[in-house]
Amino acid sequence: MAKAKVAKRPTRDEFVLEEIGNQLTEAMHESSDIQLTVWGLEEVVRGKIVHMDPRTGKVHIQRHEVLKKIPFMDIMKVEYARE
Repeated sequence: MAKAKVAKRPTRDEFVLEEIGNQLTEAMHESSDIQLTVWGLEEVVRGKIVHMDPRTGKVHIQRHEVLKKIPFMDIMKVEYARE
């Protein structure tokens, strides 16, 4: 019996990854509320970036005392949150 195929993460070129990194860095320094479209998650992740860990490659997002750690490579889009 064959295994079910799991969708692969879309590849992005270095310019797209650099732009996402710049947006995340800017949002962290400005303490801005952002929303992230994350590969593999149906809902967007909202909150403020409290830490970016270069060792693990994860971005730490906090909202209402809940901390989520999102792998950088899974972030597809960064937008400023609109309330």
